[in-house]
Amino acid sequence: MGQVTELGYMGFNVTDLDAWREYATKCVGLEIEEGDRDDRFYLRMDNQHHRFVIHQSDEDDLAYAGWRVKGFEEFKAMQQHLKDNGVDFRVASEEECEERFVLGLLKLEDPSGNPTEIFYSPQMDVMKPFHPGRPMYGKFLTGDQGIGHFILRSFDDEAMYAFYSMLGFVGSVEYKIKLPNGMIAKPHFMHCNDRQHSLAFGLGPMEKKINHLMLEYTELDDLGLAHDTARREGIDVAMQLGKHSNDQAYTFYFATPSGWLLELGHGAREAMRDQEHYTGDIFGHKPEATGYGMNIDI
Repeated sequence: MGQVTELGYMGFNVTDLDAWREYATKCVGLEIEEGDRDDRFYLRMDNQHHRFVIHQSDEDDLAYAGWRVKGFEEFKAMQQHLKDNGVDFRVASEEECEERFVLGLLKLEDPSGNPTEIFYSPQMDVMKPFHPGRPMYGKFLTGDQGIGHFILRSFDDEAMYAFYSMLGFVGSVEYKIKLPNGMIAKPHFMHCNDRQHSLAFGLGPMEKKINHLMLEYTELDDLGLAHDTARREGIDVAMQLGKHSNDQAYTFYFATPSGWLLELGHGAREAMRDQEHYTGDIFGHKPEATGYGMNIDI
């Protein structure tokens, strides 16, 4: 059976490369790897060659999400698994693999048209220690939990659930949230490793493919520094500091230069064995800046 193991990398289309350079380093602490192309640069958060590619574009949105499989045999098994489940995909060329710094790559779309990639064997630059873009007390939590988590646009929650379950994800509805229009949102949260969730969808209509991306620090002080920097720089904070009920991470949400949100956090618990659901968060996370799709009380 095909099964992904982590969210390995992501690509973003952006209209302002310089704004992203400053934001990613000064606010977040990511490391820039410029590469040899003028239309993009890379962001590191550990010893992997990169975790993010920032592409020059005429839009500000998710370009693709890359999901890792364990190795070559699992990569072959995934191709058969996708065929057996009637999923269209394309095996990438050697040049496309080199562009992603991986040994094997599949390109496809999920049921909502979100560009999806499945890969094995990323390039690990172990001879080049991660050097944060600003001073940090600790590092980013990655390892076998991957990058973090993100919320995707969904046009059909049932189809999305079936698709990602087919890829090996586990999970379901974890919140019942009352929306300002009186409706009840039931977002799905799904995991493929010990991270409480790597993927979520089902928050209703979304203008962009991505609502937010969450990255986790190993030290609370790094979260505090990021929060102080965001406030000092006057960047919109969409949800104030608070603690989630499902992953129990202490986080806040603030705007990226591309108009979607970055959630930075610390202290998330691992995925639980048995499912629970919640109607609100433990504390905080009050909405502040509106227009980012998170101006709801949870």
